[in-house]
Amino acid sequence: MVEIHTKIRELRQQQGLTLKELSENTNLSVGFLSQVERGTSSLAITSLKKIADSLGVEMSYFFQQESSSNYTVTLENQKSFEVEGNATKYVKLSGSFPGRNLESMLVTLRPFQKDTQLYSHPGEEFHYVVKGKLIIRVDNQEYMLNPGESIHFPSEKEHQWENPLNEETVLLSVLTPVLF
Repeated sequence: MVEIHTKIRELRQQQGLTLKELSENTNLSVGFLSQVERGTSSLAITSLKKIADSLGVEMSYFFQQESSSNYTVTLENQKSFEVEGNATKYVKLSGSFPGRNLESMLVTLRPFQKDTQLYSHPGEEFHYVVKGKLIIRVDNQEYMLNPGESIHFPSEKEHQWENPLNEETVLLSVLTPVLF
């Protein structure tokens, strides 16, 4: 499979865009995009969504095709994936149908994993801690969540998360807009 960073670079070049133009379209820095295209920087799913939107492709363009039923995602159809260079593991839980507005995923954060940058994007995010602990910063406010606790916020507010434990943290995450 062709690596995500290679697909981004090739698609950008095919469209005749410079890194500066892609940066202006995505509000991501030229330096960051350059590192992404070289495969030397981690890439959050929200940043990949901005890049995909700017390049006029669906997020699925960057991943192998997944098969799923219309309304259900059975255990055998649950495919885990990671965004290249990012330690977070995702399992897509949403069904597939026209007009779908929610994206639900099981998210696993590695021990001591911490976002190094703040993210913001249109939509909403909901995170429920299944296992472990989550520190999440939203609009300069820090929240510590334990198993069974949740947070729901407008994702236009700058946010980042952290797993403060020496074990995995598992989240049920539901967000808008649809990513895949």
